[in-house]
Amino acid sequence: MFAIVPRHQPGHNPRVRTDRPVGHAGTRVDVEERRAWSLGAGGAVLAFVVALAVLAAGVLGAVTNDTPAMVGVAALGLLLALVMLSGISVVSPGETLVVQLFGRYLGTVRRTGLVMTVPLSTKRRVSVRVRNFETSELKVNDADGNPVNIAAIVVWQVADTARASFAVEDYDDFVSVQSESALRHVAMSHPYDGGDDVESLRGATELVSGEIATEVAERVAVAGVEVVEARISHLAYAPEIAQAMLQRQQAGAIIAARSRIVEGAVSMVESALHRLEADGVVTLDDERRATMVSNLLVVLCGESRATPVVNAGSLYQ
Repeated sequence: MFAIVPRHQPGHNPRVRTDRPVGHAGTRVDVEERRAWSLGAGGAVLAFVVALAVLAAGVLGAVTNDTPAMVGVAALGLLLALVMLSGISVVSPGETLVVQLFGRYLGTVRRTGLVMTVPLSTKRRVSVRVRNFETSELKVNDADGNPVNIAAIVVWQVADTARASFAVEDYDDFVSVQSESALRHVAMSHPYDGGDDVESLRGATELVSGEIATEVAERVAVAGVEVVEARISHLAYAPEIAQAMLQRQQAGAIIAARSRIVEGAVSMVESALHRLEADGVVTLDDERRATMVSNLLVVLCGESRATPVVNAGSLYQ
């Protein structure tokens, strides 16, 4: 038996949660994206000019007066210039800067161009461009237990740079693995081919693609990633059953074609008999009617060309 140990009782280990299972509810992400302090191109240029001015003044003073005090002032000016220059960065369109100061997340800079942010901070570039990748070809069993090979293309974008940087170890690898897991789960929920009334992988492509996109989005939300769309790029029976499934599809197609042929032939025979009797061309009893229906169905439903036979005698001989 498993016992639940309350927190206030002695012997409880706070690292082992025995009161509930570990799952999506146990995922803890306490960081969210916020705007970091930054200056635009004007502020960055001003900081750059001030740093150069401080550096030039220190060097000039040390050259003209090489006393230890002046050398110390020059070194201090150099240090201040380097500190100010450490906060200047260039951000390209489609990129962001995740700013940290001594390990603490300060925010994200989304403005582009030359920017000035907190000096002495570490900056990590995170792309927010739309990306796409194709999953590897997976072999899964569909809802009927038939092995199929399936792959999908997932289009995604980083929406929360803080979660993408700190919530998961590697968001690129996380999106790739979770996409394949979601694709496998959706493929197992539908048959490969189930006719018009069944939501199959081959027949309901738009519906299945929507389910894949929704499930991938739910799985990667913890990493601050949004899914734009997902599409099936490859779908086929596994090689070991492909021939048998092809024969089954061919048999189904033949049956459907035969059904249409017979339906059309019966309609034509019915129309021909009705016209013959309505125009008074010939009067047929039940036996002659049955013979004519049989001959017409053979001619209309047969695959080979009919060969006419001239009967000079009577049908009852």
